[in-house]
Amino acid sequence: MAQLLRVQNFNVSSDGIGAGEDQSLENPFGHIDPGRLFAWAGATASWPMRTDPGGSRGLDDYFTRDYARNIGAEIMGRNKFGPQRGPWHDHEWRGWWGEEPPFRTPVFVMTHHKRPSFTLSDTTFHFVDGAPATVLEQAREAAQGKDVRLGGGVTTIRQFLDADLVDTLHVVVSPVRLGSGIRLWESPDELLDRFHLEVVPSPSGVTHHLFWRR
Repeated sequence: MAQLLRVQNFNVSSDGIGAGEDQSLENPFGHIDPGRLFAWAGATASWPMRTDPGGSRGLDDYFTRDYARNIGAEIMGRNKFGPQRGPWHDHEWRGWWGEEPPFRTPVFVMTHHKRPSFTLSDTTFHFVDGAPATVLEQAREAAQGKDVRLGGGVTTIRQFLDADLVDTLHVVVSPVRLGSGIRLWESPDELLDRFHLEVVPSPSGVTHHLFWRR
């Protein structure tokens, strides 16, 4: 069976924005409030950072649980890993996620400034400088037959879409307009020349957009 490159549970606003501007250590998503995009997932019973019992079941919970299914490696852009730009001035920075990152697979961080790999819990971060196709080849080898998740951010997903390497996308559109920020699309119809699309509304108010290759 072919190894797929999958975008899973990626969140955008109704005007297509997936991240804010002016990212910093204090504001990983820049000027926007991430709660306006991610509240649907945090409300589910399967949200991995849930500390109390309860949470919703149903469609949103299914997608939350599906996030890790058959994933053997992740690719992300440097801005998803951290706020630094240019050469690494602080090798003590090891990501936003603390000592137990949620990935539990090898993670390939795309950057023009390499640094040594390191492991936290059951996640190893590799820092790679290469074209999308080259990085995908490395991630597929590390995934050992499983699929590769393309974790974002927006710019990285656009790079892989432009290189025609993405097999499936699950994009969650929240019913909020952000006005400015980093945009995944002007309209999901932009992808219909290469992908089938099914749009599934959820009782929570978000709309799940499911794309798969034609």
